[in-house]
Amino acid sequence: MVMARYVRLPCVALVLILFITPPLWLLFSALKPATEIFAWPPSLWPHQPTLENFVRAWSQDNFARFFMNSTFVSTISAALSVVTAVMAGYALSKFRFPGETFFFLLIMSALMIPLQIILIPIFLVLRDLHLLNSLWGVILAPAATPTGVFIMRQYIRGIPDSLLEAARMDGTSEWRILWRIIVPLSIPAIATLTAFTFVDRWNDYLWSFLIINDRSQWTVQLALASNVGQWDINWPRLLSMSVLSVVPTGLLFVSLQRFFMSGLLAGATKE
Repeated sequence: MVMARYVRLPCVALVLILFITPPLWLLFSALKPATEIFAWPPSLWPHQPTLENFVRAWSQDNFARFFMNSTFVSTISAALSVVTAVMAGYALSKFRFPGETFFFLLIMSALMIPLQIILIPIFLVLRDLHLLNSLWGVILAPAATPTGVFIMRQYIRGIPDSLLEAARMDGTSEWRILWRIIVPLSIPAIATLTAFTFVDRWNDYLWSFLIINDRSQWTVQLALASNVGQWDINWPRLLSMSVLSVVPTGLLFVSLQRFFMSGLLAGATKE
């Protein structure tokens, strides 16, 4: 046991260093002036740390607008995904109706369809709805996901039917049962789905690239890609924007971490 502990600690330390080094390199490089970024030999620590890259990216390069666009898209997309997934998961897990298995398998079969196959049909639909070059076009296309429906269905199935039957005997409507019983008991799954959807929409590049043409409607990922040219890369701006772009997802994970843990513990104690 003692030998295993001495072997395990260096392995954990090595893995931790491998995971911590890239984000630290990104942060410290963003704090360097342009002359230090390309200095040789390279140094992890900035000799003359400065916030000029962040100030310039946020104000002069209009990154604040791109940041707000991505925040709007990711937040609304996560909210719509959670609402549709909770309602669909509740219907598929607690109601018995003809074809319920067929509809569930039909929804799950969408997971086998690559996004590249349906890009053109969805693009044409959004064009006919006059949603091109609009943030709503980026939001509505992936609003409901089969992954969200699957997560909520599997979690809601674990809620005892006796609670719902007792509420129905008291005259509670199905809507009140959904929002007053199902939703509070499904907070860990909802938090997980919210985090997954928010991060997925925040990091999405392809769909935003196809829909958005107006620079004022750009998201963070389009702004990051604009720094990479055919012959040159604006490294100071790219590094500072990259650091700013990971702040929301980091804060989201920290704020929802306790729900992740409660979800894991709840799943581990179910019989």
